Amino acid sequence: MQHIKIKPGAPLSEQAEIGHNRWHPDIPELTSVKPGEEMILECLDFLDAQIKDTDSVNDVRDVDLTRAHPLTGPIHVEGAEPGDILVVDLLDIRYITPVGFSGIFAKENGGGFLVDTFPDADKAIWNLHGMHATSRHIPGVRIGAMMHPGLIGTLPSHDLLREWNRREAPLGAKKQANMPYAETAVLRGLKGAEFDRIAAEAARTVPPREHGGNLDIKNLTIGSRIYFPVYVKGAGLSMGDLHFSQGDGEISFCGAVEMDGAAHLGFDLIKGGMAKYGITAPIYVPGKHDVRYDEWLSFTGISVENRVNTYLDATVAYRQACLAAIDYISRVTDLSPAQAYMLLTAAPVEGRYGGVVDLPNASASVSIPTGIFDTNILPQGALNEAAHYGRPGVKTTRG
Repeated sequence: MQHIKIKPGAPLSEQAEIGHNRWHPDIPELTSVKPGEEMILECLDFLDAQIKDTDSVNDVRDVDLTRAHPLTGPIHVEGAEPGDILVVDLLDIRYITPVGFSGIFAKENGGGFLVDTFPDADKAIWNLHGMHATSRHIPGVRIGAMMHPGLIGTLPSHDLLREWNRREAPLGAKKQANMPYAETAVLRGLKGAEFDRIAAEAARTVPPREHGGNLDIKNLTIGSRIYFPVYVKGAGLSMGDLHFSQGDGEISFCGAVEMDGAAHLGFDLIKGGMAKYGITAPIYVPGKHDVRYDEWLSFTGISVENRVNTYLDATVAYRQACLAAIDYISRVTDLSPAQAYMLLTAAPVEGRYGGVVDLPNASASVSIPTGIFDTNILPQGALNEAAHYGRPGVKTTRG
């Protein structure tokens, strides 16, 4: 079985033979597999080894986001043709270095979902202990593992790449999208004029797209099966941005417990599957080995912000639910609002949309597993509410 290894702590530019940090159909394949075969891919962390195990937030504040998402690949799958479906099984995922990180990007560097409330950079270093993570920067919390790839996808065709650049260009002009940027591109196997041509055309890895990409789905854990559309001969699967844990939405952008790690993958093909099943973007079966919690505290939000009633804006509703959760956590624990924000994006919280039809207000909720805290965070009245409902304190089953 093939095992593609990285040099932990070294940026992709110093080991460019293993991968790339842009999307383009002409990037040479790293290796090949046959349907039915398995392989282990090691991946660098999402910020390309820029974040260090220190108490200083300067590395997050000054991070170069154009280096984001060093990917291992592309992997050529023998027999894959445009129109097929590539089946990828996530058989196992493990960290390599037992240290992860999460953080808040400064407003000047893009910020996150709650940038207007949290404009300053911050950072949390996580110590990874088997299937749990703790942080000296967010004390009193123990997070169970839901290891998954934040980014995994196939190569786009030339037509699809042109479509991405066409439709994102108007957003790029308004600084709402990241357009091709050649200066920090890493494209394995390319040099000279060919490198320059591809670097000028290649799409950035920041968003998810039809091929997969930066999906940031926390339930793509061990045991998941993902069905990818194939747009080029050989499929060209690449992967990176492995997470130890993440909350729904990864709301701070530097939000998951980011790590370098290794994924054990299995491969198969469904010939002609795109037309047969009408698939033009990935679908997946969630993993069966997620951490399990049996008690949650949920916070709701509606589409009203700064006394303005927006019309069925689910994004506003989700933001209000997140802010309500952060405010509550900072009241009932010793965590600051910024620490609570980093916790909300790193822990395996559940985000849900409620009603998106009850005009004028959309509704959303954020649910936090109470078992991640060392203390009982439930509201307490004259009677102990947990005991009143037959729940003697916080109870959880950890995976």
